[in-house]
Amino acid sequence: MMAFIQAYGVTCPLGRGKTAVAEALFAGRTDCLTATRTIPVGAVTGTLPPVPEATADLDCRNNRLMLTALHEIRDAVTAATTRYGAHRIAVLCGTSTAGIADGEAALIAYRRTGNWPPGFHYRRQETGHLALFAARALGLKGPAYTIATACSSSGKVFASAVRLLRTGVADAVVVGGADTLCGMTLAGFGALEALSPTRCNPFSANRDGITIGEGAAAFLLTRDPGPIEVLGIGETSDAHHPSAPDPEGRGAASAIQMALREASLGPSEVSYINLHGTATPLNDAMESRVIASLFGGEIPCSSTKGMTGHMLGATGGVEAAFLCLSLTQGRLPPHIWDGQQDPALPLLNFVTQGQTVTGRAMLSNSFGFGGSNVALVLGLPR
Repeated sequence: MMAFIQAYGVTCPLGRGKTAVAEALFAGRTDCLTATRTIPVGAVTGTLPPVPEATADLDCRNNRLMLTALHEIRDAVTAATTRYGAHRIAVLCGTSTAGIADGEAALIAYRRTGNWPPGFHYRRQETGHLALFAARALGLKGPAYTIATACSSSGKVFASAVRLLRTGVADAVVVGGADTLCGMTLAGFGALEALSPTRCNPFSANRDGITIGEGAAAFLLTRDPGPIEVLGIGETSDAHHPSAPDPEGRGAASAIQMALREASLGPSEVSYINLHGTATPLNDAMESRVIASLFGGEIPCSSTKGMTGHMLGATGGVEAAFLCLSLTQGRLPPHIWDGQQDPALPLLNFVTQGQTVTGRAMLSNSFGFGGSNVALVLGLPR
């Protein structure tokens, strides 16, 4: 037994809500990446909704962004609460930035005035409060915790949710994640010399680093049959290096193979792969070799980060939502790059705009710092 996605919501630089995101995603829009100072970022524009009064002490931009995704699953969660009870629904979220941006703004105010902004509390910067916020916002009383494993965070929540359902700890699980732009992240990746001065260019011979983005996604999982099935999940931790991937991709390959085994699928039965595809020289080299060795060069694949930027702890969840959109609409996200193949890398079958697909299973990869790898296989019900 796996689990089924009953409802999902998504917000990212491509738009707010499934309809807006799908329109921009399949059209290959890149105007969502806007310049800030000297580099582009993938920002969610416009005013975010205020948080409920019951969560006022946890108010921050990261939680407001999460709230936009939660709005799309609220009706399904309400129905599940009526059926199972609030104490039987767990909440698992992934993030890496939490409310750091609000902490940065508060520190600037403190240095200028000598006083912290009214109502500010350092707790908003704590990684763990994202799940607490989501549980309070939805009125849920089951287990609630946050997973923070860098860029694999909101992919790994699916694995934890399936375990809670399998063991009977919960009858339904809200999963997802959110990350928002903040100065520390941009400065940190800048110090690593990992930021591209232009829009990121995944798998190109000219790739020179990542573009940072922000986003949020939320899903309701239960054991009951639903429109999309969680077919298989693979998790590994190769601990090769604090920031660089294992050049041979052994941990990444193992996670993918584990997900396929759990899904009882062969490589030829996967119809599309959403690549991690950060556009850094080392990640793209590793991932392309792993995909070519496991799947060959025929399977359609793309990195969507040329449209959204790398949403860090939210990327696994948001890109899982992209899989849901592709599965239900039969369309594929195009691979946005300059078309310049790196002769040192295996040739992959990158999706072009307007490409469609038939098939019931798709794969999404998320690889985090420290060698934290997760592969997620979603599909139409068996």
